[in-house]
Amino acid sequence: MALNEYEIKKMMCDVGKRIYDRNMVAANDGNISVKLNDNEFLCTPTGVSKGFMTPEYICKVDAQGNVIQANKGFKPSSEIKMHMRVYAKRPDVGAVVHAHPTFATSFAIAGIPLTQPIMPEAVIALGCVPIAPYGTPSTMEIPDAVEPYLEHFDAVLLESHGALTWSTDLMAAYMKMESVEFYAELLYKAKQLGGPKEFDKEQIAKLYE
Repeated sequence: MALNEYEIKKMMCDVGKRIYDRNMVAANDGNISVKLNDNEFLCTPTGVSKGFMTPEYICKVDAQGNVIQANKGFKPSSEIKMHMRVYAKRPDVGAVVHAHPTFATSFAIAGIPLTQPIMPEAVIALGCVPIAPYGTPSTMEIPDAVEPYLEHFDAVLLESHGALTWSTDLMAAYMKMESVEFYAELLYKAKQLGGPKEFDKEQIAKLYE
């Protein structure tokens, strides 16, 4: 059953709260968008905490990121360009989530991609999470840096910045962000214990089967 627009806005607020409660954003960080159709997208506004949103906060933009509808005092996140590039290059994508989860962002700040095959779920659900080179926020530098990874991946670290995930719908895109962070945390902790034991090619091939 397709959700109506108000229900999608409510769900965006719920996901915003989950991201905030799970320590994936601080203050006003992060943003979420959902595709309604080829020229209408809902997105979170700039300058508000994602943990405290209500449906009237949510803005609507067109495929170029221009405002179609926004309540007084709210305007779309300046990062909307990054989301729009994902939708433009991946017609199958229905939602995009951007956050700064602490472990994944630590890897992004250190310039280390999440490529080590260490657990079955990460290999299957995520594969490898590459790092897109640094771009100045709110400019075209970030969408341009992310673009080469869009075709073959569902998640990317943004160098010195955070993480970006996308999927068929909002819950799937959000779960992808949870998976990225969980994987990053395990990898970080395994490194403290002397380094993770990686799967070999044969084990990985079996998982893909």
